[in-house]
Amino acid sequence: MVDTMALLPPFIRATRMHRNDPYPAAGPPADEVLLDAPDDRLGPALVAAGRGEYEPASALLAGTRADTDWENRDRYARRLASFAGSRPEWFDDWRTAAPHDPDALLLGAQLAVDRAWRSPARAEMLREVSPLITAAARAEDRDPVPWRIALDHARGAQAGHKYFEELWEAAIRRAPHHYGCHVAALKYLASAWHGAHPACFDFAERAAQDAPAGSLVQALPARAALSYLTDGCGPVVPRERLDAAADRAITFSARLPAADPWPAEIRNKLLYVLVRLERWADADEQLCLIGPYATSFPWELFSDDPLGRFLEVRDAVHQGTGSDLPREPSLHPRSEHAGRARSDDH
Repeated sequence: MVDTMALLPPFIRATRMHRNDPYPAAGPPADEVLLDAPDDRLGPALVAAGRGEYEPASALLAGTRADTDWENRDRYARRLASFAGSRPEWFDDWRTAAPHDPDALLLGAQLAVDRAWRSPARAEMLREVSPLITAAARAEDRDPVPWRIALDHARGAQAGHKYFEELWEAAIRRAPHHYGCHVAALKYLASAWHGAHPACFDFAERAAQDAPAGSLVQALPARAALSYLTDGCGPVVPRERLDAAADRAITFSARLPAADPWPAEIRNKLLYVLVRLERWADADEQLCLIGPYATSFPWELFSDDPLGRFLEVRDAVHQGTGSDLPREPSLHPRSEHAGRARSDDH
């Protein structure tokens, strides 16, 4: 695993980007805000799956494999597995028609791990799904996504550090800067011992420093900040370290298209961090970039109605400008088990 290191040098914030925002200052109307909207590649595959057709999903995942587009492959596999969890018929047909298809095997492994995480018999079920993960990894040796699933599986099974290290090394050999694998490692560190947040920041900062400027790993320190701010326990992380994580994520966000579903996944998490840090002007800018795309995580940590909570936070940020906002919205998790169990945040 990446060695820990001292704090990065002071981070210089990039000049804020100004965009032609298609929405008014307060953002799109509440009834136009969408929760967990798919992008224009995933959307048609989900619509077809709703009709019982697996071929578009198969073509979508096959395309990510051919293009070595591992970040989108990971995102699409999670979303398609979530859909298969509630509407399994189309996926059952796919597995019957192509039992050795690397994409079907990947989806099957993700689906099995998701089901195990939601079960009271989690540990036993996780032991039973190990062969599915192995089959997915062997079906496409270049693919890091089965190894991300294996890392999540190891955390749920409370695997030892040595075994986790072996999985981690196999994952980063395939894709040194794969975001999903790094998030899985971050979660493992956080769960390995109480108060591990400084070590999590060490790992996230080093990974971001080593990654290209356009890599999603640039958002990893902000993910560590989110974990710390929602945990409420452990050693205090200095404010400057939290601000540096937010600054790095803001710079990365500026590289991404505005009002787009997949960057909204990063920006919703960043928005939470900025609100907790009372950085209202930066939060307002991220809301402009988010546009109509809310995501369940992290807002489901605070309410059974994540869309409603997102809209409340948005309204609170828009009540004033900058430091004129009277107070922080209530954004402390109800419990570590709050909200719905989701495949991307178990």
